[in-house]
Amino acid sequence: MRSVKSLLAAGAASLLSSVAFAADMAIAPPPQYAPPPVVEDFGGWYLRGDIGFSNQRVERLNNVLDTVGSPTSVQKNSFGAAGIFGLGVGYKVNNWFRADITGEYRGNSQFFGTDHLTYAGPAYGVDTYNATKSEWVVLGNAYVDLGTWWCVTPFIGAGVGGARVQIANFTDTNTPTGGVAFGDTTAKWNFAWAAHAGVAYKVTPNFTVELAYRYLDMGDGLTGDLRRFDGVNTVNNPTTFKNITSHDLKLGVRWNLESPQVYAPAPLMRKG
Repeated sequence: MRSVKSLLAAGAASLLSSVAFAADMAIAPPPQYAPPPVVEDFGGWYLRGDIGFSNQRVERLNNVLDTVGSPTSVQKNSFGAAGIFGLGVGYKVNNWFRADITGEYRGNSQFFGTDHLTYAGPAYGVDTYNATKSEWVVLGNAYVDLGTWWCVTPFIGAGVGGARVQIANFTDTNTPTGGVAFGDTTAKWNFAWAAHAGVAYKVTPNFTVELAYRYLDMGDGLTGDLRRFDGVNTVNNPTTFKNITSHDLKLGVRWNLESPQVYAPAPLMRKG
């Protein structure tokens, strides 16, 4: 009987010792989970559309007959504002660089000018000019995004390409003599270049709105040969619109063609 009690006592002591040893053991930490990857706003194709209006200038109007009598010429020329409608496709390379190709139609702009001519003698004359101008413009553009704050990204850029400048309904009226000359509608392609600056606001990961300023140089415009009201035209005498430029204000939108990647966060606990 005593041996049984001794055996039970020894077993109880061994069990208590095991419990105490287990209590002293460090508790293994839960398994570690890697944080979800950071979503980066890297490259992707996009479509764009733009509308706006122009504020255009021309350096002066020249004609081969201007040298007859060597007059002194003082011109005042102005264009009316015209609408701008453009589409394009581009690629965003990374967080700071993107490029696109754009094509746009620039609507009819009414032109009005006066030319005060003073000849030796003395004698003078006043020519009044009227015309309509429109363009097609194709540009390859590159932009640098300067950083993003609260979804707003300022940017700068530059572009090169071509402009098809069309001059239509040109008339040249000489006020003292009452003479009128007409120029046929003519269009010509020129080298064009542009400088951009603006801000973009990311409405959603796939949709961005832009407000931008652009300086655009479109080269020269040209009329057809001038002829009198009776159709007489004795010389090759088109009128050249020298150095047409424009200060444009545009509102644009960009659609990202690639869906953004979405990562689900790691679970806080794992059962089992």
